[in-house]
Amino acid sequence: MVKLLRYLFLFLVVYPVVHIIVGLNVRNRHLLPTAGPAILAANHNSHLDTAVLIALFPPHLINKVRPVGAMDYWFSNRWIAWFSRNIMGIIPIDRERSEKGGDPLSASYEALADGDILIFFPEGSRGEPEQLSDFKAGVTLLAEHFPNAPVVPVFMYGMGKAWPKGARIFVPFFCHVVVGQ
Repeated sequence: MVKLLRYLFLFLVVYPVVHIIVGLNVRNRHLLPTAGPAILAANHNSHLDTAVLIALFPPHLINKVRPVGAMDYWFSNRWIAWFSRNIMGIIPIDRERSEKGGDPLSASYEALADGDILIFFPEGSRGEPEQLSDFKAGVTLLAEHFPNAPVVPVFMYGMGKAWPKGARIFVPFFCHVVVGQ
């Protein structure tokens, strides 16, 4: 039932928003991984980022594409946590490291071991629109643990203007996605 709800949300909400409402120009789509394990390392300026990246993949890969998201944000209450985990497929990362000795990337390691394609934002949080922030160490640690998993760089432009940090709604704005090697 949850799988069906995820597909319905993606096909009835995410895909139409990304492909119809948001003007999207994608370069080098052919460089996206077609199987996991793999890591997409993308800049992060908007909540649209995750939806756009998921929507770039064909339907048969949807359940293998897993965004990594902040536990303190996406798992702040039980309703958002249920939606985040079951509908969006978000893997939580504990940015606060509340558990001593715990590895905040352990769930990401498990997902890669299961052959998933991770969407990872090396900046750690949404930054200012159209500005790249300093990277945290997470993507490097993932690559060290899974040296055979390709790390695919993705640069997105325009999402931070279409739905900037702190805004309640988004506005149509032409957005670009460039997939690197």
